Order: sequence, then structure tokens, then C-alpha cells
Amino acid sequence: MFHKGVTAFLFSICSLFVFSQAGNGVYSFLDLPVSSRVAALGGTNVSLRDNDLSFAFRNPALLTAESDKQISLSMANYLADIQFGSAMYGFKVKTKNYFAVGVQYINYGKFIETSDINTELGDFSAKDMALNIVYARPLTDKITVGGTLKPIYSVFERYSSYGVAMDAGVSFIDPKRYFSAGLVLRNLGTQLKGYYRNEDGQHFERLPFDIQLGLTKKLNHAPFRLSLTLHNLQQWSLNYYTNDNSSGQNVSDEIKFVDMAFRHAIFGVEFVPSKNFYLAASYNHRRHNELKMPGFKSSTGFSFGGGIKLYKFQVGFGMSNFQTGNSAYQFSIATSLNEFKL
Repeated sequence: MFHKGVTAFLFSICSLFVFSQAGNGVYSFLDLPVSSRVAALGGTNVSLRDNDLSFAFRNPALLTAESDKQISLSMANYLADIQFGSAMYGFKVKTKNYFAVGVQYINYGKFIETSDINTELGDFSAKDMALNIVYARPLTDKITVGGTLKPIYSVFERYSSYGVAMDAGVSFIDPKRYFSAGLVLRNLGTQLKGYYRNEDGQHFERLPFDIQLGLTKKLNHAPFRLSLTLHNLQQWSLNYYTNDNSSGQNVSDEIKFVDMAFRHAIFGVEFVPSKNFYLAASYNHRRHNELKMPGFKSSTGFSFGGGIKLYKFQVGFGMSNFQTGNSAYQFSIATSLNEFKL
């Protein structure tokens, strides 16, 4: 009864935010891939139950007993020399209480500050950072629930903001059928301080709330694992409005039903001949359609990567294509202190 009560409480609280927080908003860096493997799988995956601590950034219920004393580090060279990355450490308390503490950050670099007559006044920087405090507990041999508390801090030149968000997730695994699934409500929360004030007082913006559902299936007689991740399930339309200069009104392109349905989906495949090696590839239909350039052939929306265990370290590489000749590269390294008997 206790376990059922905890689960009901978590999802009851989360349901209060589904409509009030739906849509994209401030602190969008929270949606950046947190590791090379996540990047190779299209930017997010909430169902893959494996010995990879970084997946707990996406679904806290993916913490397992194997996460104990694991360390995961990741760094990426993003667009325009922007740097972002993550770090996480997992541990357990007693038998069925799994914890992790991590940080996700992005550094936009330094910018030259000028006056309205182009006189240089100095330089300034811009950064975003979120602390992740993760807890998970198995309810049965197949079902695990988890939650993440995320204090957030952001600063752009003299403008700063801080807020708090929460993730709530559930994970299901059936080892005999090589099947796993996950459901997560991401970025429930609010700004506690906005970037500026106006005549109405403090200006607040929405967080990038997202409901994600994932399915992962390993083929019974072949070393391939398939994943399907559905995102932004709280809203159907993922279209953007643009300003029509001729009319001065906001307009949007008409997207057909099938196209819009696929914009909610990310398809991933992994080649996993052993526990110490993998190759991954994925297709993100929304990214492909929003970032492709008319008249140019490109692999926008496709991502690739791989990982191998070297000595006691798992090393990974991921590449995501955004535009023709414009890719982001991500590197990750992970190990367990148990490997060193610490």
C-alpha cells in the first residue's frame, strides 16, 4: 500500500502542471543531450535500462543497483564554439534506495559589450546551470519509480534568473523478453526570479515541460536494440509562428497530420554485440524538418555514436547533425569506483 500511495502521490502532483506548464519556455538548455550515448540516440531516451548512469538525467527511474559508485562525465563542442556538459555520481543507501547527484551546464562564451555608437565597453559572459538530485526506488522486480529535484541558475550579462524544476518517472523492464519502457514528466516547475521586471512586477516565463514515453526492444537472436521515444505528448502542435512582414501578423506553416505525428517521435537503433561495445544511430524527424535547408542535401536530424570499454573506463563519442556542415560532437567517460575496490 505504501508503494502504491507514493506512486499515486507523485503522478497526482505532476498532473496539476500538465496544462499550466505545457509548451517550451525558459531554461531550454535542460533539453540538451547529457551524454554522447544520449546524443547518438537522438537527444533523449527514457526507456533504455542499461548500466549507464547518464540516462538518469532523462528518467530518474533508470537508476539501478549498478549505478552505485558510478561516475559519469560528458563534454560537448556545440554550435558556434558553445560548450556544454554534465557530471553525475550515483550511490545507494541500504538495498533499494538509489541516489545520484549531478550537474548540467552550458557556457555560451564571452561577448564584446559595446555602446550604441559601437564603442567597446568590455566583455561579458552567459551561462546556465542546473543541479540534479535524483532518487529512485524499485516497487517490484520490474517496476521502478523515481524523481529529480533541479535547482536552476542562469546569468546573461547583468541579467540573472533562478528557478526550480522536478522530473517524475517510472521504468518497466522485462528481461526475459528483452523489453523495457519508460514514462517521465520533465521540467515541472517555475522561475523563482525572472531576468527582469516590468510595470507589472517580476516577469516570469514557463519552463520547457515535456511528457515523454519510450519503448526499447532487443531482438531475441540478433545483437540489435531498437528504441522509440515519443516526446511533447502534452501538446499536439509543435509548429512555430513567424512574423509575416507583409501583413504584420504571426503566421505558421500548415503541417499535415502524419508529418506532425512523426515530429513527436525519435527512432534509435544500437548494435550491441557485447556489454563492452556499442554503435548507435538515430533519426529525429522534428529536428530534420525544422533545421533542413531547402536546396541542400544533408543528414540533419540523424545522429551517430559509439562506445567501448577501455580498461576500467567506458568511453563514448556522439555526433549530431544540425545543418549542412554544422555538427555537434560529444565525448563521455564513465567508470565505477567498485572497479577500483573503493
